[in-house]
Parts: sequence; structure tokens; C-alpha cells
Amino acid sequence: LHKFRKNNYHIKIKGQHILENIIKKNKPVIFISGHFANFELMSMELTKSEIDLATIYRPLNNIFLNPLMEFIRETYVCKNQIKKGLAGVKESINYLKKNYSIAMMVDQRVSEGEALSFFGDNAFTTTLPAQLSLKFDCDIIPIYICRKNNSNFEMEIYDPIATPKEQDIEKNKIEISLELNKIIEKMILKDPSQWIWTHNRWK
Repeated sequence: LHKFRKNNYHIKIKGQHILENIIKKNKPVIFISGHFANFELMSMELTKSEIDLATIYRPLNNIFLNPLMEFIRETYVCKNQIKKGLAGVKESINYLKKNYSIAMMVDQRVSEGEALSFFGDNAFTTTLPAQLSLKFDCDIIPIYICRKNNSNFEMEIYDPIATPKEQDIEKNKIEISLELNKIIEKMILKDPSQWIWTHNRWK
């Protein structure tokens, strides 16, 4: 990671102009993705593009390895790490108020959230990206990364998704979250071997 931090030889970025537009607008966005390839590189490349960013993460279950992982992430990936949970939601809101964008993964099972369709079966899905987008009028930007060979990667920045702005906030939240599930499905189907999936998503 320390080599990747200082160089660009390892990655090709499609959609760099979208990141440049975000910087020009000087308005925070919500980046979403899933656990593909070396997913840590996504946040790293965003910060290397001079985007002010905070990343939501789930602590490792291993209490001995987690401090090391947090140190590595803060040192090489993104210095602003937000621990998942209620306190993390409040911290995310504070970062958005300070004009920081937020990055988060939306492909894993959550104990909270809504039971929404994912590959044809209901799965508890986080609605946090939708809630933050609606509350702060932020664009949601999907990102995908895949390993091409060995230490070479390709990262794609998607155009902002269209978010509904009806009076029914709850309906908007569900519609956006369903759309994000569909986007993650399409990312996975590009090459299922890139998806790091180690739990029962539909439990």
C-alpha cells in the first residue's frame, strides 16, 4: 500500500473527469461500492485525487488484528476513518457539514436497514447512502474496481445516479436503496470472482 500511495503505475482510472467535476463544484458526495479486488485502493485513489474524504468501515472481529488494520488504513488509505454504527452516522453527518465526501460499502449484510431485493431475494440493506443524500442534497457516485493481473487494477467512476425528489421521503429512501442494490448486482455480474463474499448476505 505504501508503494501504491506514492505511485500510479498500478491503476487505470476511468471517469477521472467526474472526480475533477466534484472538486470544481466543491460540494460533498456519497461514494458507494462493494468489496471488490483490493477495495482499499478506491478510497486511497480518491484521496490522491485531492478529494476531502471520510470512510465508513466495519472493525475486524479479531481484536488483535483490528488496531493494525486501522493504523494501515489511516496511514495509507484515508486518514478519516468512521467506525460503523450509530455514533458513526453522527460522525458522517459532521464530516458532511465540514464539506467532506463520504465513502462506504453497501454490499454486506446489515442487522439494521430494510429488507430489499438483491439478486431476486430480500436482503437487509443499508439505507444510509440514501438518507445522507436526501438530507444534504448530495450526489451518489458508484465506484467499481477490479484486478486485471497481479498488482494492476482498473477503477471506474460512475456518473451520479438519479435520485428521486418526491415529497414522500421514505419512498425516496427505498427507491434509491433499491437502485444501489441493482448497481452492485451489475458490478458483481461483470466478474463474480472479483467479489469478496464471505458471509450469508440473505440471512
